[in-house]
Amino acid sequence: MTTTLLERRFSTLGRHSPLFYDEPIHLVSGEGVWLTDADGRRYLDAYNNVPHVGHAHPRIVEALRAQAATLNIHTRYLDDRVVEYAEALLATFEPELDRVLLTNSGSEANDLALRIARQHTVARGVLVTDFSYHGNTTLLAELTTGLATREPLGEHVRTFAVPDLDAPENAEMSEQAILAAALERVDRALGELVASGHGVAAVLVESLFSTEGLPRVPDGFVAGVAERVRAAGGLVLADEVQAGLGRTGNWFWGYQRHGVLPDLVTLGKPLGNGHPLAGVVTTASLLEEFGSRNEYFNTFGGNPVSAAVGHEVLRVIDEEGLVARCARLGSQAREELGALVRNHERLGPVHGEGLFFGFPVFTDGTRTRPDPGTTKRLVEAVKSHGVLLSKIGPAASVLKIRPPLALEDEHLPVLLGALTDAIAETVDQ
Repeated sequence: MTTTLLERRFSTLGRHSPLFYDEPIHLVSGEGVWLTDADGRRYLDAYNNVPHVGHAHPRIVEALRAQAATLNIHTRYLDDRVVEYAEALLATFEPELDRVLLTNSGSEANDLALRIARQHTVARGVLVTDFSYHGNTTLLAELTTGLATREPLGEHVRTFAVPDLDAPENAEMSEQAILAAALERVDRALGELVASGHGVAAVLVESLFSTEGLPRVPDGFVAGVAERVRAAGGLVLADEVQAGLGRTGNWFWGYQRHGVLPDLVTLGKPLGNGHPLAGVVTTASLLEEFGSRNEYFNTFGGNPVSAAVGHEVLRVIDEEGLVARCARLGSQAREELGALVRNHERLGPVHGEGLFFGFPVFTDGTRTRPDPGTTKRLVEAVKSHGVLLSKIGPAASVLKIRPPLALEDEHLPVLLGALTDAIAETVDQ
């Protein structure tokens, strides 16, 4: 009997490495926003933000090939490629954020940012949202609230809820009342950190609150959190692994939509369009303080091949006008999808920014009980119509739509058509 690829995977990677879909897809190639499986079927990719400018973008592939064929070494030698990339990357930030430490993954970047914050503040306490994910190191596992981990929440960690203006429990409240109640919870969490003796080192937030299900937060919420954390002596860490690099359309970095300037910004996933590349952007003073006390280096972080790839990603975003197109297509997609879901009493409003959006699914027209079962069936049905997406949120009941920025006008009807058919087959049955 021939051993299947799935069986071989189980016998090597184990059975606990996650796989999408009831029947996993064996993908063999990708181009732009399209993926092809082993049977030759093509799928529109409306999920993966790692191939930010498109799968197998020829310019990215060539940049990788050319530099790999020339030189690849670590940053303890001078290399113009690395410095040129650092300059180009920092040029996308505010002038105050003028230093970068390059790493390999978002987990590594978040871990390093927290290390810098702890040393600067001489405190251990960390504030995170109550359903979030920022990486898989031991330090980050202790503050993970949105995934299953064996490690309990660290005694130095406190959580706060993210308010959603569209949540049923907020239906009778004003936006200002919702904001005040949410910030009061933040005040209590900060007070607990101080009273426990841990102090406040940092708050770590992802500006789209994607794991939380893309809630529509009140104006001033993130700024209010930042103000309170700084008043308690902590730093503000913005996790841009999912929200950054033009993903939100009208802003290059997601935190900018909240009018907040972080002390540290962590980057990953799309930075290298699939090549492992990540980093921490911060101020000259914080980097000088950290660097003078720690002999920090990274064998692979910031190597010339990664730098060449990352720099070409920035060039493609700029020269192909991807941020402006992301804003335009994202707005159009949310408008058309909004019109679709308004015809279905079990579907909630469309949330998100740019090309990262979704909507919740409920058990009935009262929209009070999330329906993860129907959401899962909806994801499977969309797949059967040739489009890949996923689900998020505390109850796994929010559709997660996050295509590469290579999405073009001609792809929107494919995405919306698959959603229309899938909703008719699942939600309306």
